[in-house]
Amino acid sequence: MKKIEMYIRPEKLETVKEVLNKLEIYGLTAEMVSGCGRQKGRKEFYRGAEFSFNLLPKIKIETVVHDDIVKSVIDEIAAAIKTGQVGDGKIFVYDVVDAYKIRTGETGDAAL
Repeated sequence: MKKIEMYIRPEKLETVKEVLNKLEIYGLTAEMVSGCGRQKGRKEFYRGAEFSFNLLPKIKIETVVHDDIVKSVIDEIAAAIKTGQVGDGKIFVYDVVDAYKIRTGETGDAAL
């Protein structure tokens, strides 16, 4: 099992959910986060004063999938949300040692 963790533009959340649903992946966690990378934030002016915002809003999405579909999940999500601009996001993949479904007691891949 692998955990896929994505940091994406907020406006791309629905697109990622559609891709995951198409791939029959229904479990995910999404949360609002702030961060920066090469975008380095933005500058705005308010009443003549310049303000720098170096932490930009992002969405963090986590899901756990079977090993054999990781590549296709990443490829489909990346193709669907890529704009070609700085700030498109990042995808990280982690090994998952085990999973346990509380309701049924299933473990491992069966718990997904």
